[in-house]
Amino acid sequence: MEVKTLYKPFDILFAEEDVCPIGQHRNSFFELVYILKGTGNFHNNQHTFEYGPENLFLLQPQDVQYTRIKTRTAFLFIRFNGIYLEAQRSGNSNSHLGDWARKLEYIFHNNRFPGCILRNEDDKPIVRALINALILESQKEQSLRNEVVQQLVNTIITIVARNVTMLTTEKSGMSNDLPNEILSYIHQNIYYPENLRTEKLASRFNLSQHYVSEYVKKLTGESIQRYVTNYKLKLVETRLQYSDMRMSEIVEELGFTDESHLNRTFKKYTGINPTDYRKKMWAEKNYQPGLSG
Repeated sequence: MEVKTLYKPFDILFAEEDVCPIGQHRNSFFELVYILKGTGNFHNNQHTFEYGPENLFLLQPQDVQYTRIKTRTAFLFIRFNGIYLEAQRSGNSNSHLGDWARKLEYIFHNNRFPGCILRNEDDKPIVRALINALILESQKEQSLRNEVVQQLVNTIITIVARNVTMLTTEKSGMSNDLPNEILSYIHQNIYYPENLRTEKLASRFNLSQHYVSEYVKKLTGESIQRYVTNYKLKLVETRLQYSDMRMSEIVEELGFTDESHLNRTFKKYTGINPTDYRKKMWAEKNYQPGLSG
């Protein structure tokens, strides 16, 4: 199976096709796929569904995908990798990009919904306008072009985040926002452990400490402490797989005591130490079946 690799942090590609030129493949990067016009079938992992105009799909690295076009289709692909995410996270103190990158992590770790990610009908004309602006801006060579393109993409992904929140609520079958608010609060404060103590959560949501503990366990099947640890480890995996951050930087960012603490915790829950995990993931990304031997 072909493995597609992105050799720069960020890329935008517009394509209009009668027959999809790419067969079944995997990407080693994140990808947003927007349908400007046309119809067909989209295959992602074990799921198959029909696509049409104004559909937007969010694909994660290593997803198996291919497309069967029925009527001539115009696609816009927004592709980015760990280097791009790290650049957003390191925005200056006057920028909101750091917060945005953390929202992006929330999307990636909670998007388990095949099909079009846009569930809010009011968002569709907004996204269409942003996509049109993105195509227009990316085709021109003018002052601050890259900055404008980046801001347009950031806005699109923020809207995706809002729709993922809606999908999460739909899937849970909950009629109120409290479950999603609690989990979103944990995700958004994962870098601030003092805000994740049981008493803080109880105060924030006007619940007793005992009830908030039981509530989180009912929602996730895990204690608050275990849920926080597992979510942190997902972020560690993202950094190991899609960035070249040093272990000391990961330790500092995610609040581990030291590198030894990170190593012990990571190995306890994954069965492998962080260094070996990174080597394994990078080796898999660089391996393309059919090109060796």
